[in-house]
Amino acid sequence: MQTAGLFITFEGIDGAGKSTHIAALAEAFRAQGREVTLTREPGGTPLAEKLRELVLNDPMDPLCEALLMFAARRDHLQQVIEPALARREVVLCDRFTDATFAYQGAGRGFDLAVLGQLERWVQAMPAQDGRLRQPDLTVWFDLPPAVAADRLAGARLPDRFESQPQAFFERVAAGYGDRLRQDPARFVRVPSDQPREAVWRAVRLSFEQRGWLQVEGVR
Repeated sequence: MQTAGLFITFEGIDGAGKSTHIAALAEAFRAQGREVTLTREPGGTPLAEKLRELVLNDPMDPLCEALLMFAARRDHLQQVIEPALARREVVLCDRFTDATFAYQGAGRGFDLAVLGQLERWVQAMPAQDGRLRQPDLTVWFDLPPAVAADRLAGARLPDRFESQPQAFFERVAAGYGDRLRQDPARFVRVPSDQPREAVWRAVRLSFEQRGWLQVEGVR
């Protein structure tokens, strides 16, 4: 079994079902004796949560959005993610840098080269000898935007992102597809327009195949 720290991220548009499966995966790891840190972006620290409120609710241009996202990410990495990995924990994070490229980049049409430079500045970590901290695995819950809209209809008051038109989320989904094509070994794409049980089986199988979870029912 894996004994080093693991950094797992979960991506997808709202309504894709990430939260349900993050919680289930945390329980699966804990059942096998692993310490788990559950966190999210933007957020995860007191400072980053304050920045999250600004990003989700206050009008701003795409550059402001990107700068705040990466500022929150830097604090999150330093205060939560890196210490947990040093303790050999499993870090399960609801969204990370792929979301910035998908939402601010593809969705807002912001300069991908600028996002790439910010990524290099923010994610270069001493524990990595200056290399970029990237997830060991990213689970992308791929859901058609029209299905996501139906799931979220009337669920809650939408924030600045959730209130965007469907065309915005179609661009976001395409942005996630671009990230997968750039680094396919890091991604698992899970079609999420299927029953919850089928989605969970696909998620769990991806971890069993990597030896990170024992095969269910096998001891």
